[in-house]
Amino acid sequence: MAERCVIIGAGDLTVSEIPLREGDYVIAADGGFAYCRYLEIEPDLVLGDFDSIDENNMEAIMEMRSRYPEKVRVLPVKKDDTDMLAAIKEGLKLGYKEFVIYGGQGGRLAHTMANIQCLNYLKEKGAKGYLMDGDGMILVAKNETVSFKKNLEGLLSLFSLGDKAEGVTIRNMKYLLDNATITNDFPIGVSNEFIGKESSITVENGTLLIMITWI
Repeated sequence: MAERCVIIGAGDLTVSEIPLREGDYVIAADGGFAYCRYLEIEPDLVLGDFDSIDENNMEAIMEMRSRYPEKVRVLPVKKDDTDMLAAIKEGLKLGYKEFVIYGGQGGRLAHTMANIQCLNYLKEKGAKGYLMDGDGMILVAKNETVSFKKNLEGLLSLFSLGDKAEGVTIRNMKYLLDNATITNDFPIGVSNEFIGKESSITVENGTLLIMITWI
């Protein structure tokens, strides 16, 4: 399997474990370091301005920095990039093309929206990203087909991230589309359902936000 960059952020963590593969590169983004300690995950890099870190975890970060300075990067509080985007840029610099993000949702809605934009940023850079939590995942599709295995159960919603997404086709789900145009001012793509078949979503021209909820 291809190596991945796994980023653990400071949002709500709704899973009891994070499945890691051999070769995964793990980045703790700011307050995500606390989750790493709780789940006994040793990150390859800790990065952030640490404005959401409590004193106990900050002491642990500084101890790590003294022993392994290359594993800790302190960012300025005043900056253009969010801590999550800074972590993503670091992963891209290292050559990773697949990003799995935990702790990227919940909390302030603005942070969740920013992390959704980060998925779009990854897509524009030729990489793919997934926002994961215990209830489902979020991904972005642009001018491509995304396929799903037949054993998936749950709901799927899709939204146009631009003014419109053209040539949208949904196959083997409860509600089908064939070469449709989806706009960003009419939520036609909410709450589709997997039906136990291999399914797919195609968008020929445009960008779709795909949200999957496990049930």
